[in-house]
Order: sequence, then C-alpha cells, then structure tokens
Amino acid sequence: MRHLTALLLTAALWAVSVVGAPGAAHAYRYVRPGMPPERVAVISDSYTNGTNFGGQGPRSWTAQAGRNLDAWGVPIAADVAAEGRAGYVVRGDHGSIFLDLTRRAVRPDDALVVFFGSRNDQGVDLMQLSGMAHDAFAQARATAPGAKLLVIGPPWPTADVPPAILQIRDVLGMQAGMAGATFVDPIAERWFVDRPDLIATDGVHPTDAGHDYLAGLIAPRIRSELPTR
Repeated sequence: MRHLTALLLTAALWAVSVVGAPGAAHAYRYVRPGMPPERVAVISDSYTNGTNFGGQGPRSWTAQAGRNLDAWGVPIAADVAAEGRAGYVVRGDHGSIFLDLTRRAVRPDDALVVFFGSRNDQGVDLMQLSGMAHDAFAQARATAPGAKLLVIGPPWPTADVPPAILQIRDVLGMQAGMAGATFVDPIAERWFVDRPDLIATDGVHPTDAGHDYLAGLIAPRIRSELPTR
C-alpha cells in the first residue's frame, strides 16, 4: 500500500480531487448547463488510493466513477482522502486513521460522505474498532450535517473470508446502522469472488481493470444517495 496522493481531475460538469496530506445504471437525469456539481467526500485506503498494481490517477475507481456519473447527468466534485495501510484503528503510511482522513476531506456543503474499507483493521480490538468507526461517522455528521453517509465494508478477493474480516464487516454494519448510513457489504455481494483477473499478483490489490469494476459497482450507489435535481 502506498502513500497518500494528490489528484485533481476536472471536466465540464464533474471533478474529482484527492485531498493531500483523496447492476449497471441506465436511468439518466438532466442537468442544466452551469449547474454546480454535488460535493462528495471519500474516505478510504489503498483500494481507493491506488498502487503500483493499478488504480493510480485517472485509472482510480473514484475518477472513473466521476466519469460514469457525469455521463448519467449526475456531476460530482469529490474530495478523496485515501491512505495506504490506513483503517479506522490502524494508522496508514503517513500516520492517518479514517477519522483523520474524515477531518481532512469532509466539507460542510457535502451531499454525501463515502467510507470504504478497511481490511487493514484485521486483529484490532473490536470494541475499539466500533468506537473509532462511530467517531468517524459522527465527525462526518458534525462537519456536514446535511450529507448522507454511504459505508462500504471491506471486500475480499475470494470466497474463503477470514473470520477477522467478517468481524470487521459486522462491526461496521452495526455502526453504519446506528449512524443512519447506507451500508454496502462487498463480501455478501461477492464483489471479487471468482474474478482473479481483477486482482494483482499480490493477491490483495485491484488492477486497473479491478478499479474499473469497482467504479461500475460504486457509482450507481453514489448516484442513488444524491438528491434528485
């Protein structure tokens, strides 16, 4: 897992920026020319940050999801705070946990805050994980009281999921429910199961194709959480 990156991608109606030390859809919405994009914050780890195996810069799932949403008439401006090896409890390559990344990325005018991960919290005390997830979600609520929360649990590349990952999933699902967030369970949905072509040779990180796949899964979830205009 690599360092926190900084990226700004802009197009006519959508933008994705990485905050530095950040079923296929068919329905479309008309967006008036000049309409400001919805603000979205994304808090995550190297599954979003990208690695040497794939997903860096414009190949990241966040950048590709932005392009998908723009094509559907749903422009967004996303602040992405993602740090390799980071989790809700475990500190990443630059010492951040998800609470730190939340403080860095979330803005008062955000319409949606997305949390994605993290398998990096394997082995931590579950009560501590529960408390730190609560704090991250509460921070997002306090900073952006009008925003919806979308919490995506940790994915796993095979059907043989370690008990520690299932425990992380269960804790996050519980805290997401308590926070009034929408919870997505990649394990139950078998996101990467039987798709070794989407995972790098390290057996962990998604390739460029894997990031494209993630964009196809997550962009419709983002769209469904944004207000109708």
